[in-house]
Amino acid sequence: MEKLEFAPDFKLEDQDGKQKTLKDFSGKWLVLYFYPKDDTPGCTVEACSLRDANDELISLGANVVGISKDDQDSHRKFKAKHKLNFTLLSDPTGKTIEAYGAWGSKMFGREGILRKTFIISPEGKVMKTYGRVTPLGHGEQVIEELKQLKSLQ
Repeated sequence: MEKLEFAPDFKLEDQDGKQKTLKDFSGKWLVLYFYPKDDTPGCTVEACSLRDANDELISLGANVVGISKDDQDSHRKFKAKHKLNFTLLSDPTGKTIEAYGAWGSKMFGREGILRKTFIISPEGKVMKTYGRVTPLGHGEQVIEELKQLKSLQ
């Protein structure tokens, strides 16, 4: 897939059933991450890493948003169980996942959601793409990258 220059728009429901679009996050940095499934080992490690980094990301002017195909009920339970302090969006059709190139071949020839993270500028420009994210320490990695990107502005 070609590199995204601007973040594709989306209209998805969050864990509380409220509709969110890309425009809802404009004017701030956005850390948009795609993950395979709520409450699985790797996804939990990644979500908790971003949870632990979220206060610093907020102080840097960024919102964190996670997207998977899980429904609102699953997102609500995952968020409560791990005290996640950011929005989770449900993409049951996978259209947004595909628009961001976060669907593809996984191990053993299966297809599914790829662990990808995008740092999007307040103007909607994709400034950094992490493909095949390593869950452990991802929050710290994103903080450092965001600091670097902001210093270039």
